[in-house]
Amino acid sequence: MFIGHFAPALAAKAITKDAPRLGTLFIAAQLVDWAFFLFAMVGIEKMRVVPGITEMNPMDFYHMPITHSLVGTGGFAIAFAALVFLLSRNAIAATWAGIVVLSHWLLDLLVHRPDLTIAGGERKYGFGLWDMPLIEMPLELGLIALAFWWYLRRTKGPIVPPLVLLFALLALQAINWFGPEPQAADFAFLATGLFAFGLLTALAYWVSLTRWHKSEVGLAVATPPR
Repeated sequence: MFIGHFAPALAAKAITKDAPRLGTLFIAAQLVDWAFFLFAMVGIEKMRVVPGITEMNPMDFYHMPITHSLVGTGGFAIAFAALVFLLSRNAIAATWAGIVVLSHWLLDLLVHRPDLTIAGGERKYGFGLWDMPLIEMPLELGLIALAFWWYLRRTKGPIVPPLVLLFALLALQAINWFGPEPQAADFAFLATGLFAFGLLTALAYWVSLTRWHKSEVGLAVATPPR
């Protein structure tokens, strides 16, 4: 799962004007992967390239007890929600931020081979849709398409910025699916992943500056209030 992780971010912003800015929600959606890639750079968590380990993804995520355990993801969700609350003093915004962080583990559960844990133990979970591309690919595209459509329906503003974001999402997903397989899970590979997350987050922040929730629109509203 890659761009499908951003579907909860778009959905959260569609549901309520009190959700954090879209860029903040994009950080929430991939927060545990931000942490995993950084941890992998310094050897705290580990992955390696094993060609054919799944039909769609050659990565063996063989040691990630902190970021990709359910308890660990929950800890990241609570910490991020607390940070959002401290900065916004908005309990609704904090709650949605935490929900989006937690959604990451649940979506990964669908596609990963059994490499996710509950609390970092030996027993591992994963439904393995990366071995079923005819199911996984339409599912991922469907999730992002539905959430994007809902976000557009529930917000108002110029159409070009969200379309640029959507193009970037689809382009990066196409590279992920159809580009050459990585040869090693080295620093360059990890840095490229972090750059992709950063690019999408920056575009999401840009979109949030151009659109506002329809519930905020009134005769006196001339520019987005958030």
